[in-house]
Amino acid sequence: MIELLDDAGEELKRAEHLIYVSLKYTRTADVLLNTLSRMIDAYEFLLDALLMYAKDTKGLQESPTTPLEKGSLVKKLYPQQEIQDNVDLFFLMRKIYRAPYEKEQEYRRHVAIITSLDGRDEIVNIDIITQYYEFQRAFFKFVVDMIGDHAKKKHEDENGWEY
Repeated sequence: MIELLDDAGEELKRAEHLIYVSLKYTRTADVLLNTLSRMIDAYEFLLDALLMYAKDTKGLQESPTTPLEKGSLVKKLYPQQEIQDNVDLFFLMRKIYRAPYEKEQEYRRHVAIITSLDGRDEIVNIDIITQYYEFQRAFFKFVVDMIGDHAKKKHEDENGWEY
């Protein structure tokens, strides 16, 4: 569980660098997509950590293998609004990442990718992806606060040494 939280933190660091450094100088749709990919990966690590926590505390027997099943199960297991909202954002980000897109204003401040999802246009630009990042960062802290002590204790028990 500690490893999953560490991996999620590393992906968030990479996403932060892409947002605050790479996008500042590059401003391309490819950097936006790469940032989305990093954030999706971080969400997958966090969902896996929540499922592992559910195995330890809620008696969950088996974890699903696909990201959509994982997200749906996490929504069922944890009624907290923060978790519900973040799983919904995870689903939205996956849809945006996989959908065909158009580039707009590349190499300019208002670079954006535009996708059509469920009959409406979804726009991802620097400001929106920064909001997504801040929202996800708060969720990461929420998950660490929720399962961090349990994960450290389990890690210590398994390895025989303190973390």
